[in-house]
Amino acid sequence: MDFAEYFPIWNKLTPEEQKILSDSAVPRQVKKGTLLHGGAEDCQGLFLVASGQLRAYIVSEEGREITIYRLFERDLCLLSASCVLQNIQFEVTIEAEKDSSLFVVPARTYKALQEQSAAVANYTSQLMAGRFSEVMWLLEQIMWKSFDRRLAEFLLNETLLEGSSSLKITHEAIGNHLGTAREVVTRMLRYFQSEQMVKLSRGVVEVTDSARLRKLCGE
Repeated sequence: MDFAEYFPIWNKLTPEEQKILSDSAVPRQVKKGTLLHGGAEDCQGLFLVASGQLRAYIVSEEGREITIYRLFERDLCLLSASCVLQNIQFEVTIEAEKDSSLFVVPARTYKALQEQSAAVANYTSQLMAGRFSEVMWLLEQIMWKSFDRRLAEFLLNETLLEGSSSLKITHEAIGNHLGTAREVVTRMLRYFQSEQMVKLSRGVVEVTDSARLRKLCGE
């Protein structure tokens, strides 16, 4: 893997800055399910995804999860190095949703570079603004959108992401993405099945009528 190929603003950096980043970045291969970052006190470095898929989520005091965003190829995760952001602490957990290849940039290195490089500082601000917008969008979904619509949208998005109408995913995993109990997901999926929009089997949800799901979403 070549770090320069994946870092979004590589061409905006000086040769010296490029060398600092490429020399410090450590390639890492992780398996699906690997916990990469465990909360605000964990400040191991920034993750730059070369391939695969990561999931960032928060956990309630009761242990309930909700996905706040996902990371794909060329995505940079700042929250795995929350100490880079002064006076801000993020209780975010990050795990690999698929077998993934990534680079880990030490937090100290990136922080020093951010302080001396206008390009890196601007990119960091834009990235944080984008993540904030994603979180605000999530809050709006939870507060104002009914669960059947949220679930329908999730299933449709997953079929696009996986390139298949047959999704290998458990009801508990869906609940973790959407921040609700497995039992709630199961009841709604059974309703979808009774309406012939999905077909359920062990560990699999097959979308059988995407047009009706899109209609349910208001599309």
